[in-house]
Amino acid sequence: MDESRSLDDIREDIDRVDRDLIDLLDARVGLAQEVGHIKGIDGKPFFTPERERAIFKKLGEAKTSSLHTQHLKRIFREIISAARDAEKPLTISYWGPPGTFSELAVYETFGRSIKPLPAATITECFQNVEHFKASYAVVPIENSFAGVVPETLDMFPRTNVKICAEQFLVIEHHLGSTASDLSQIQRIYAGPQPSSQCRRWIQTNLPNAEIVDVVPTSNAAKKALEDPNGAAIANKVCIERLGLGFLAEHIEDNSQNRTRFVVLGRNLPAKTGSDKTSLMFSLRNRPGELYEVLGAFNRHKVNLLMIESRPAQRAAFEYIFYADCVGHHEDENLQAALAEISERALEVVMLGSYPSSDPNLKEV
Repeated sequence: MDESRSLDDIREDIDRVDRDLIDLLDARVGLAQEVGHIKGIDGKPFFTPERERAIFKKLGEAKTSSLHTQHLKRIFREIISAARDAEKPLTISYWGPPGTFSELAVYETFGRSIKPLPAATITECFQNVEHFKASYAVVPIENSFAGVVPETLDMFPRTNVKICAEQFLVIEHHLGSTASDLSQIQRIYAGPQPSSQCRRWIQTNLPNAEIVDVVPTSNAAKKALEDPNGAAIANKVCIERLGLGFLAEHIEDNSQNRTRFVVLGRNLPAKTGSDKTSLMFSLRNRPGELYEVLGAFNRHKVNLLMIESRPAQRAAFEYIFYADCVGHHEDENLQAALAEISERALEVVMLGSYPSSDPNLKEV
Protein backbone atom coordinates (compact mmCIF):
# COMPACT_ATOMS: atom_id res chain seq x y z
CA MET A 1 0.00 0.00 0.00
CA ASP A 2 1.39 3.38 -1.06
CA GLU A 3 0.40 5.81 1.72
CA SER A 4 1.67 8.79 -0.30
CA ARG A 5 -1.14 8.41 -2.87
CA SER A 6 -4.06 10.80 -2.61
CA LEU A 7 -7.73 9.82 -2.52
CA ASP A 8 -8.18 11.30 -6.00
CA ASP A 9 -5.33 9.13 -7.35
CA ILE A 10 -6.92 6.00 -5.91
CA ARG A 11 -10.35 6.89 -7.27
CA GLU A 12 -8.84 7.50 -10.70
CA ASP A 13 -7.41 3.98 -10.63
CA ILE A 14 -10.80 2.62 -9.54
CA ASP A 15 -12.45 4.36 -12.50
CA ARG A 16 -9.85 2.84 -14.84
CA VAL A 17 -10.44 -0.65 -13.43
CA ASP A 18 -14.21 -0.14 -13.77
CA ARG A 19 -13.80 0.75 -17.45
CA ASP A 20 -11.70 -2.38 -17.96
CA LEU A 21 -14.34 -4.47 -16.17
CA ILE A 22 -17.08 -3.07 -18.38
CA ASP A 23 -15.08 -3.94 -21.50
CA LEU A 24 -14.43 -7.47 -20.23
CA LEU A 25 -18.08 -7.99 -19.22
CA ASP A 26 -19.22 -6.75 -22.61
CA ALA A 27 -16.87 -9.23 -24.26
CA ARG A 28 -18.17 -12.04 -22.05
CA VAL A 29 -21.79 -11.27 -22.92
CA GLY A 30 -20.83 -11.22 -26.61
CA LEU A 31 -19.37 -14.72 -26.25
CA ALA A 32 -22.52 -15.83 -24.42
CA GLN A 33 -24.60 -14.57 -27.33
CA GLU A 34 -22.49 -16.70 -29.67
CA VAL A 35 -23.19 -19.69 -27.43
CA GLY A 36 -26.88 -18.82 -27.44
CA HIS A 37 -26.92 -18.75 -31.24
CA ILE A 38 -25.45 -22.26 -31.37
CA LYS A 39 -27.88 -23.49 -28.69
CA GLY A 40 -30.78 -22.07 -30.68
CA ILE A 41 -29.69 -23.96 -33.81
CA ASP A 42 -29.06 -27.22 -31.93
CA GLY A 43 -32.16 -26.92 -29.71
CA LYS A 44 -30.09 -27.10 -26.53
CA PRO A 45 -31.29 -25.60 -23.20
CA PHE A 46 -30.18 -22.10 -22.25
CA PHE A 47 -29.83 -23.04 -18.57
CA THR A 48 -27.04 -25.58 -18.16
CA PRO A 49 -26.50 -26.33 -14.46
CA GLU A 50 -23.62 -28.70 -15.23
CA ARG A 51 -21.70 -25.89 -16.95
CA GLU A 52 -22.41 -23.50 -14.09
CA ARG A 53 -21.20 -26.15 -11.64
CA ALA A 54 -17.87 -26.22 -13.50
CA ILE A 55 -17.58 -22.42 -13.39
CA PHE A 56 -18.28 -22.23 -9.65
CA LYS A 57 -15.83 -25.05 -8.99
CA LYS A 58 -13.09 -23.02 -10.71
CA LEU A 59 -14.06 -19.96 -8.65
CA GLY A 60 -13.55 -22.03 -5.52
CA GLU A 61 -10.03 -22.79 -6.68
CA ALA A 62 -9.18 -19.18 -7.63
CA LYS A 63 -6.56 -17.37 -5.56
CA THR A 64 -7.34 -13.75 -4.69
CA SER A 65 -5.88 -11.40 -2.09
CA SER A 66 -9.13 -9.70 -1.06
CA LEU A 67 -12.17 -11.58 -2.40
CA HIS A 68 -13.56 -14.63 -0.63
CA THR A 69 -14.99 -17.49 -2.69
CA GLN A 70 -18.52 -16.63 -1.55
CA HIS A 71 -18.09 -13.08 -2.89
CA LEU A 72 -16.84 -14.37 -6.23
CA LYS A 73 -19.77 -16.75 -6.50
CA ARG A 74 -22.30 -14.01 -5.78
CA ILE A 75 -20.72 -11.72 -8.36
CA PHE A 76 -20.53 -14.43 -11.00
CA ARG A 77 -24.08 -15.57 -10.30
CA GLU A 78 -25.26 -12.19 -11.57
CA ILE A 79 -22.74 -12.08 -14.41
CA ILE A 80 -23.96 -15.47 -15.62
CA SER A 81 -27.57 -14.36 -15.16
CA ALA A 82 -27.05 -11.21 -17.26
CA ALA A 83 -25.15 -13.15 -19.94
CA ARG A 84 -27.86 -15.81 -20.09
CA ASP A 85 -30.49 -13.08 -20.41
CA ALA A 86 -28.55 -11.79 -23.44
CA GLU A 87 -28.73 -15.31 -24.93
CA LYS A 88 -32.43 -15.75 -24.24
CA PRO A 89 -34.60 -14.23 -21.48
CA LEU A 90 -35.92 -16.94 -19.16
CA THR A 91 -39.27 -16.94 -17.38
CA ILE A 92 -39.05 -18.70 -14.01
CA SER A 93 -42.17 -19.77 -12.16
CA TYR A 94 -42.24 -20.16 -8.39
CA TRP A 95 -44.71 -20.58 -5.57
CA GLY A 96 -45.69 -16.95 -4.96
CA PRO A 97 -46.64 -14.21 -4.49
CA PRO A 98 -43.33 -12.34 -4.11
CA GLY A 99 -41.67 -12.68 -0.72
CA THR A 100 -41.68 -16.48 -0.40
CA PHE A 101 -38.67 -18.65 0.24
CA SER A 102 -39.29 -20.05 -3.25
CA GLU A 103 -38.63 -16.61 -4.73
CA LEU A 104 -35.35 -16.41 -2.80
CA ALA A 105 -34.40 -19.85 -4.14
CA VAL A 106 -35.09 -18.63 -7.69
CA TYR A 107 -32.58 -15.77 -7.34
CA GLU A 108 -30.02 -18.04 -5.67
CA THR A 109 -30.28 -20.37 -8.67
CA PHE A 110 -30.81 -18.06 -11.66
CA GLY A 111 -29.70 -14.62 -10.48
CA ARG A 112 -31.90 -11.57 -10.99
CA SER A 113 -31.79 -11.19 -14.78
CA ILE A 114 -34.95 -13.25 -15.29
CA LYS A 115 -38.69 -12.80 -15.70
CA PRO A 116 -40.25 -14.07 -12.44
CA LEU A 117 -43.68 -15.69 -12.71
CA PRO A 118 -45.38 -16.21 -9.33
CA ALA A 119 -47.88 -19.07 -9.15
CA ALA A 120 -50.71 -19.52 -6.68
CA THR A 121 -49.92 -23.21 -6.06
CA ILE A 122 -47.16 -25.77 -6.53
CA THR A 123 -49.43 -27.48 -9.06
CA GLU A 124 -49.54 -24.30 -11.13
CA CYS A 125 -45.72 -24.17 -11.11
CA PHE A 126 -45.61 -27.61 -12.74
CA GLN A 127 -48.31 -26.62 -15.22
CA ASN A 128 -46.53 -23.40 -16.19
CA VAL A 129 -43.53 -25.44 -17.33
CA GLU A 130 -45.56 -28.20 -18.94
CA HIS A 131 -47.65 -25.70 -20.92
CA PHE A 132 -44.60 -23.58 -21.90
CA LYS A 133 -45.71 -20.53 -19.90
CA ALA A 134 -42.39 -20.69 -18.04
CA SER A 135 -38.95 -21.88 -19.03
CA TYR A 136 -38.40 -23.42 -15.59
CA ALA A 137 -40.01 -23.58 -12.16
CA VAL A 138 -38.53 -23.73 -8.68
CA VAL A 139 -40.49 -25.62 -6.00
CA PRO A 140 -39.70 -26.88 -2.48
CA ILE A 141 -39.36 -30.66 -2.17
CA GLU A 142 -38.10 -31.32 1.36
CA ASN A 143 -37.02 -29.65 4.57
CA SER A 144 -34.29 -30.92 6.85
CA PHE A 145 -36.58 -30.52 9.86
CA ALA A 146 -40.17 -31.03 8.63
CA GLY A 147 -39.58 -33.62 5.89
CA VAL A 148 -40.93 -33.83 2.34
CA VAL A 149 -43.40 -31.45 0.72
CA PRO A 150 -46.29 -33.76 -0.30
CA GLU A 151 -47.75 -31.33 -2.86
CA THR A 152 -44.53 -31.51 -4.87
CA LEU A 153 -44.14 -35.29 -4.79
CA ASP A 154 -47.78 -35.81 -5.72
CA MET A 155 -47.36 -33.83 -8.95
CA PHE A 156 -44.70 -36.02 -10.55
CA PRO A 157 -47.07 -38.84 -11.62
CA ARG A 158 -49.18 -36.21 -13.40
CA THR A 159 -46.50 -34.43 -15.39
CA ASN A 160 -43.68 -35.02 -17.87
CA VAL A 161 -41.35 -32.29 -16.55
CA LYS A 162 -38.04 -33.35 -15.05
CA ILE A 163 -35.79 -32.28 -12.21
CA CYS A 164 -32.76 -30.60 -13.77
CA ALA A 165 -31.13 -28.91 -10.76
CA GLU A 166 -31.46 -28.40 -7.03
CA GLN A 167 -30.84 -25.58 -4.58
CA PHE A 168 -30.48 -25.58 -0.80
CA LEU A 169 -31.63 -22.54 1.14
CA VAL A 170 -30.92 -21.85 4.80
CA ILE A 171 -34.30 -21.16 6.38
CA GLU A 172 -34.45 -18.31 8.88
CA HIS A 173 -37.88 -17.59 10.34
CA HIS A 174 -38.93 -14.32 11.95
CA LEU A 175 -42.16 -13.16 13.57
CA GLY A 176 -43.60 -10.12 11.82
CA SER A 177 -46.52 -8.04 13.02
CA THR A 178 -47.99 -4.54 13.33
CA ALA A 179 -48.28 -5.16 17.10
CA SER A 180 -45.65 -3.70 19.43
CA ASP A 181 -45.44 -6.55 21.92
CA LEU A 182 -45.79 -10.35 22.02
CA SER A 183 -48.52 -10.03 24.65
CA GLN A 184 -50.86 -8.59 21.99
CA ILE A 185 -50.60 -11.62 19.71
CA GLN A 186 -53.65 -13.89 19.58
CA ARG A 187 -53.12 -15.47 16.16
CA ILE A 188 -50.08 -16.71 14.26
CA TYR A 189 -50.41 -17.01 10.48
CA ALA A 190 -48.14 -19.68 9.02
CA GLY A 191 -48.09 -22.67 6.73
CA PRO A 192 -47.68 -26.23 8.05
CA GLN A 193 -43.93 -26.32 7.37
CA PRO A 194 -43.00 -22.97 9.00
CA SER A 195 -45.19 -23.62 12.04
CA SER A 196 -43.69 -27.09 12.54
CA GLN A 197 -40.19 -25.65 12.18
CA CYS A 198 -40.91 -23.13 14.97
CA ARG A 199 -42.99 -25.37 17.21
CA ARG A 200 -40.81 -25.18 20.34
CA TRP A 201 -40.46 -21.40 20.13
CA ILE A 202 -44.24 -21.00 19.79
CA GLN A 203 -44.94 -23.32 22.72
CA THR A 204 -42.49 -21.41 24.89
CA ASN A 205 -43.39 -17.84 23.91
CA LEU A 206 -46.97 -17.89 22.57
CA PRO A 207 -48.53 -21.12 23.88
CA ASN A 208 -52.11 -19.78 23.74
CA ALA A 209 -51.95 -18.27 20.27
CA GLU A 210 -54.15 -19.77 17.56
CA ILE A 211 -52.19 -21.16 14.60
CA VAL A 212 -53.95 -20.15 11.38
CA ASP A 213 -52.83 -22.19 8.37
CA VAL A 214 -51.97 -19.84 5.49
CA VAL A 215 -49.66 -20.61 2.56
CA PRO A 216 -47.33 -19.51 1.20
CA THR A 217 -45.19 -17.30 3.46
CA SER A 218 -46.06 -14.00 1.80
CA ASN A 219 -49.81 -14.61 2.14
CA ALA A 220 -49.34 -15.29 5.84
CA ALA A 221 -47.55 -11.94 6.17
CA LYS A 222 -50.40 -10.17 4.35
CA LYS A 223 -52.87 -11.64 6.86
CA ALA A 224 -50.77 -10.31 9.75
CA LEU A 225 -50.70 -6.88 8.13
CA GLU A 226 -54.50 -6.78 8.31
CA ASP A 227 -54.77 -8.14 11.88
CA PRO A 228 -53.66 -5.92 14.80
CA ASN A 229 -53.54 -9.00 17.05
CA GLY A 230 -51.93 -11.26 14.49
CA ALA A 231 -48.38 -12.14 13.55
CA ALA A 232 -46.83 -14.12 10.73
CA ILE A 233 -43.89 -16.47 10.48
CA ALA A 234 -42.00 -15.21 7.45
CA ASN A 235 -38.57 -14.49 6.02
CA LYS A 236 -36.77 -11.17 6.44
CA VAL A 237 -37.36 -9.98 2.87
CA CYS A 238 -41.11 -10.58 3.10
CA ILE A 239 -41.49 -8.78 6.44
CA GLU A 240 -39.50 -5.78 5.25
CA ARG A 241 -41.31 -5.66 1.90
CA LEU A 242 -44.72 -5.40 3.58
CA GLY A 243 -43.57 -2.94 6.24
CA LEU A 244 -44.21 -5.22 9.22
CA GLY A 245 -42.24 -4.91 12.44
CA PHE A 246 -39.98 -7.66 13.80
CA LEU A 247 -41.47 -8.98 17.05
CA ALA A 248 -38.88 -11.77 17.22
CA GLU A 249 -36.03 -12.86 15.00
CA HIS A 250 -34.59 -16.31 14.28
CA ILE A 251 -37.42 -18.26 15.87
CA GLU A 252 -36.67 -21.50 14.00
CA ASP A 253 -36.08 -24.40 16.40
CA ASN A 254 -33.10 -25.68 14.43
CA SER A 255 -30.36 -23.26 13.34
CA GLN A 256 -29.30 -25.82 10.71
CA ASN A 257 -32.75 -25.72 9.12
CA ARG A 258 -32.52 -25.97 5.33
CA THR A 259 -35.06 -26.46 2.57
CA ARG A 260 -34.17 -28.23 -0.63
CA PHE A 261 -35.71 -26.82 -3.79
CA VAL A 262 -35.72 -28.46 -7.21
CA VAL A 263 -35.67 -26.82 -10.63
CA LEU A 264 -38.31 -28.22 -12.98
CA GLY A 265 -37.66 -28.20 -16.70
CA ARG A 266 -36.83 -30.42 -19.65
CA ASN A 267 -33.04 -30.54 -19.32
CA LEU A 268 -31.02 -33.73 -19.26
CA PRO A 269 -27.85 -32.41 -17.58
CA ALA A 270 -24.54 -34.09 -18.35
CA LYS A 271 -22.57 -35.92 -15.68
CA THR A 272 -20.48 -33.69 -13.39
CA GLY A 273 -19.02 -36.16 -10.88
CA SER A 274 -21.21 -34.87 -8.06
CA ASP A 275 -24.74 -35.77 -9.11
CA LYS A 276 -28.07 -36.99 -7.82
CA THR A 277 -30.70 -39.08 -9.53
CA SER A 278 -34.38 -38.96 -8.57
CA LEU A 279 -36.89 -41.63 -9.54
CA MET A 280 -40.29 -43.00 -8.68
CA PHE A 281 -41.48 -46.60 -8.85
CA SER A 282 -44.50 -48.72 -8.00
CA LEU A 283 -44.46 -52.33 -6.81
CA ARG A 284 -46.70 -55.37 -6.74
CA ASN A 285 -48.45 -55.94 -3.44
CA ARG A 286 -46.37 -58.97 -2.46
CA PRO A 287 -44.23 -59.76 0.58
CA GLY A 288 -40.62 -58.66 0.32
CA GLU A 289 -40.97 -56.51 -2.83
CA LEU A 290 -39.67 -53.30 -1.26
CA TYR A 291 -36.94 -55.26 0.53
CA GLU A 292 -35.69 -56.67 -2.77
CA VAL A 293 -35.74 -53.28 -4.48
CA LEU A 294 -33.79 -51.65 -1.65
CA GLY A 295 -31.37 -54.56 -1.83
CA ALA A 296 -30.62 -53.69 -5.46
CA PHE A 297 -29.25 -50.31 -4.38
CA ASN A 298 -27.07 -52.04 -1.79
CA ARG A 299 -25.84 -54.77 -4.12
CA HIS A 300 -24.66 -52.24 -6.68
CA LYS A 301 -23.18 -49.81 -4.14
CA VAL A 302 -25.63 -47.00 -4.82
CA ASN A 303 -26.04 -44.60 -1.90
CA LEU A 304 -29.76 -44.08 -1.28
CA LEU A 305 -30.36 -40.60 0.16
CA MET A 306 -34.12 -40.51 0.57
CA ILE A 307 -37.13 -42.77 0.08
CA GLU A 308 -40.74 -41.72 0.57
CA SER A 309 -44.10 -43.30 -0.20
CA ARG A 310 -47.22 -41.47 -1.32
CA PRO A 311 -50.73 -42.71 -2.20
CA ALA A 312 -50.87 -43.67 -5.89
CA GLN A 313 -54.21 -41.80 -6.36
CA ARG A 314 -55.28 -44.28 -9.05
CA ALA A 315 -56.43 -46.94 -6.56
CA ALA A 316 -57.09 -47.16 -2.83
CA PHE A 317 -54.17 -48.28 -0.63
CA GLU A 318 -51.66 -48.40 -3.48
CA TYR A 319 -48.46 -46.41 -3.18
CA ILE A 320 -45.74 -44.82 -5.28
CA PHE A 321 -42.21 -44.73 -3.91
CA TYR A 322 -39.91 -41.78 -4.50
CA ALA A 323 -36.16 -42.09 -4.11
CA ASP A 324 -33.08 -39.90 -4.38
CA CYS A 325 -29.69 -41.54 -4.78
CA VAL A 326 -26.10 -40.52 -5.40
CA GLY A 327 -24.90 -40.75 -8.98
CA HIS A 328 -25.84 -40.03 -12.58
CA HIS A 329 -28.03 -42.29 -14.71
CA GLU A 330 -24.99 -42.88 -16.96
CA ASP A 331 -23.01 -44.43 -14.07
CA GLU A 332 -22.59 -48.17 -14.55
CA ASN A 333 -23.51 -49.12 -10.99
CA LEU A 334 -26.68 -47.04 -11.08
CA GLN A 335 -27.64 -48.45 -14.47
CA ALA A 336 -27.24 -51.96 -13.07
CA ALA A 337 -29.33 -51.16 -10.01
CA LEU A 338 -32.11 -49.61 -12.11
CA ALA A 339 -32.12 -52.58 -14.48
CA GLU A 340 -32.59 -54.94 -11.54
CA ILE A 341 -35.32 -52.76 -10.03
CA SER A 342 -37.14 -52.59 -13.38
CA GLU A 343 -37.38 -56.40 -13.44
CA ARG A 344 -39.40 -56.37 -10.21
CA ALA A 345 -41.27 -53.05 -10.29
CA LEU A 346 -44.53 -52.43 -12.10
CA GLU A 347 -43.12 -49.13 -13.30
CA VAL A 348 -39.90 -47.12 -12.89
CA VAL A 349 -39.80 -43.47 -13.97
CA MET A 350 -36.62 -41.41 -14.00
CA LEU A 351 -37.37 -37.93 -12.64
CA GLY A 352 -33.92 -36.58 -13.46
CA SER A 353 -30.16 -36.81 -13.03
CA TYR A 354 -28.67 -33.44 -12.14
CA PRO A 355 -25.73 -31.70 -10.42
CA SER A 356 -26.04 -31.85 -6.66
CA SER A 357 -25.86 -28.69 -4.55
CA ASP A 358 -25.64 -30.68 -1.33
CA PRO A 359 -22.45 -29.62 0.53
CA ASN A 360 -22.41 -33.01 2.26
CA LEU A 361 -22.25 -34.94 -1.01
CA LYS A 362 -18.68 -35.69 -1.98
CA GLU A 363 -17.57 -35.75 -5.60
CA VAL A 364 -16.78 -39.13 -7.10
